[in-house]
Amino acid sequence: MNILLTGGTGLIGRALCKHWLSQGHQLWVWSRSPEQVANRCGELVTGIGDLSELDQVRLDAVINLAGAPIADCPWTKSRRLLLWNSRIKLTEQLVEWLATRQQKPALLISGSAVGWYGDGGERELSEDDSAVTNDFASQLCAAWEESATRAESLGIRVVVVRTGLVLAAHGGFLQRLRPLFALGLGGRQGSGRQWMPWIHINDQIGLIDFLLHQPDAAGPYNACAPQPVRNADFAKAFAASLGRPAVLPVPALALKVGLGELSGLILGGQKAQPLRLQAAGFQFRFVTLDAALADLRKA
Repeated sequence: MNILLTGGTGLIGRALCKHWLSQGHQLWVWSRSPEQVANRCGELVTGIGDLSELDQVRLDAVINLAGAPIADCPWTKSRRLLLWNSRIKLTEQLVEWLATRQQKPALLISGSAVGWYGDGGERELSEDDSAVTNDFASQLCAAWEESATRAESLGIRVVVVRTGLVLAAHGGFLQRLRPLFALGLGGRQGSGRQWMPWIHINDQIGLIDFLLHQPDAAGPYNACAPQPVRNADFAKAFAASLGRPAVLPVPALALKVGLGELSGLILGGQKAQPLRLQAAGFQFRFVTLDAALADLRKA
């Protein structure tokens, strides 16, 4: 297949490139630094700085994963604008370009997050459920998805991947937690009762590849393991995987003071279930958190 990726130099994008190169696909990555793409994504991946470079190239699918990290720093006005533009504005630009193409790809797989639901509390959330709260993260995901689904009017099938917390040996949110937990300074955040919908990086790559090859796949899919865990249980399991205790909780007030509205992303959660993926026949390799963490220790 001929596949264009946005966000190809990120954690998921790089892993997808490695996987699809091994399958013989032809890959392009739209990037602000196209000269760095081959080094970061693979020698056979072509970086482009302008979509017009692919005007005459036949495309089978587009994978839209671009977006600035949402939890790296507090949501100041400038940060909110960056988060918005890197997702919604870029996706709008992508769809506008697709509209100008004579030959259009059959499929657009576009990123989103389980944050689309807002803080779900104790509700079990499937793709059939509506958003529970309307915080900034939920609004961001909703606008991102709406921008992508406009491609349907062009005759392009659109799949939306609502990703949970991606567990990887290198990069991702574990990279930010590992230094503190490795020193025995980790623990639950807030009450610790909030749900964490996690997914192993290999399953994330596997499900995107699975959806790429499903001719009837369309609409939203929750990309998270079938067994989410509470924050306190996650902290204990992660600490144990490093041979450390998890005895230093972070009070909710400290998070609210230090992070502002971003703290809601940490103190809330989603008990999300991947019902549509399971119904379509996708088999998760890592169903339990302990198994996922044990595998990552080997990497």
